[in-house]
Amino acid sequence: MDILQKMDSFYRHRRISFPKRTSELIALMAISTTLFLFLHTRDLNTKLKEMEVKLQPDDIITSNQLISGNSAPGVKAMMKLLQSTGEMTTLEPFQLNNTRKAQHNIVFFNRVPKVGSQTLMELIRRLSIRNDFGFHQDRVQRVETIRLAPEDQEELSGLVSSYEPPGVYIKHVCFTNVSAFGYPEPIYINLVRDPVERVISWYYYIRAPWYYVERKIAFPDIPLPDPKWLKKDFESCVLSGDRECRYLTGEIREGIGDHRRQSMFFCGHHADCLPFNTDGALERAKRAVEQHYAVVGVLEELNTTMRVLEKYVPRFFQGASDVYWNEISRFNPINKNSFKPPVNEEIKEIVRKNFTKEIEFYEFCKQRLHKQYLALKLPEKP
Repeated sequence: MDILQKMDSFYRHRRISFPKRTSELIALMAISTTLFLFLHTRDLNTKLKEMEVKLQPDDIITSNQLISGNSAPGVKAMMKLLQSTGEMTTLEPFQLNNTRKAQHNIVFFNRVPKVGSQTLMELIRRLSIRNDFGFHQDRVQRVETIRLAPEDQEELSGLVSSYEPPGVYIKHVCFTNVSAFGYPEPIYINLVRDPVERVISWYYYIRAPWYYVERKIAFPDIPLPDPKWLKKDFESCVLSGDRECRYLTGEIREGIGDHRRQSMFFCGHHADCLPFNTDGALERAKRAVEQHYAVVGVLEELNTTMRVLEKYVPRFFQGASDVYWNEISRFNPINKNSFKPPVNEEIKEIVRKNFTKEIEFYEFCKQRLHKQYLALKLPEKP
């Protein structure tokens, strides 16, 4: 009898520990698994063809075959422009290296969502072991607030400064000027991506079944979204004038943050950063990049990004190209969303017309990265 009582108590305890909405979670996981299997089968031939293309000798990219300034179209175009204006002779690595301004050997990676930041975070984690520095990231939150009140900015600044150097701190948050609160300046880094491709990626990311499985496991009481909202495709959303896909200049989206644009993560927490696609927000974002960021990489130009990170932030990114190309890109595709369908180029062009400031900011970051790369070929001046 004593044994039976203990077993009954054990099973009662197990039942209590389960989430309240277990049936919803199980159903969602089952649907996700079925969809994954379907997509995997449907896309198998396509993936095999892609692999055949990747195996062609001219297309193989490894850590020993990084694109040089003479073969990368963006860098090459920048070189011709600087040569034509005479700026190439005045380009100095010292002036482009904000790492030298850092007062604390801590890298602050306030990562933008859907720009490859999850991959860069994994790269940093591996490099922390290889290069012997601390790795710290913000915990998963129920509600991820990217814009903070002044007192929360000060608290975050204190947290970043509290880590023992050398180290890296990673969090989804708008640019926070740590030194403005009396703390030592860290080394800021980030990534950007073509803004229209990014907004499409974000649109389908928050609709992916596995996204809700992860959220439901972490926070069991979160309600499941409306199935109609989940099924809504981006093209229909844009063409129908749905508010979610309506990008109006000056519009302000209240709440935890405006994930339509990446410039907000550089503009900061000021009220001028709230209106969509405005000159004020654009100029603040540019100024933050120029004055504070050691490197802002570009997802579409990872070769150049890795090279610049290795040279401008060497304590942390030594060997980054080798680790990325030979470990992560080959064997560990991260956060790839198989549920994102192709979007018609005509739809993208409609969106681009309303993303003029976002595109300008993206091009600004690319040009800065290209200048940093080209400056590596020049002698360093004290």
